[in-house]
Amino acid sequence: MRTEERLAGGFGFPLGCVAVVAAAIAADLAGATAHPGYAVAAVALAVTAVAMLTTPLAAAGVAAVAWAVLSGFAYGRAGDLLFDAATGRVALVLAGALVLGLVAGTVLRARRRVLPPPPPEAVPAPRRPAEASHHRVAAP
Repeated sequence: MRTEERLAGGFGFPLGCVAVVAAAIAADLAGATAHPGYAVAAVALAVTAVAMLTTPLAAAGVAAVAWAVLSGFAYGRAGDLLFDAATGRVALVLAGALVLGLVAGTVLRARRRVLPPPPPEAVPAPRRPAEASHHRVAAP
């Protein structure tokens, strides 16, 4: 399921697509209809997080889906893809988010490999049952 401590693309791509759609819907509910930049920020954050967790190919696919979602629903309200200057800037923002996520994920994984593992947790020894000081004798 993981390749080089990354979530495999077969799991990362669908997970990222769900994250992008959820971020776009949440931004739309928060008022991105009037200000599509809110949706771009939310979706770029989702792309960055997915790029940190999954393979580069899956993350690039998620960034492409994110652009399509933003172009079709945040900027073009009817679901049709728009190819204009605004969606070109969105593509650049998402590409930056993709690169940022890939670099941050690589740095975190390299740091995890270089640093020594944390010491094992100390578990106390179990208690011994109390010693009986006298024996009870059953009454006849």
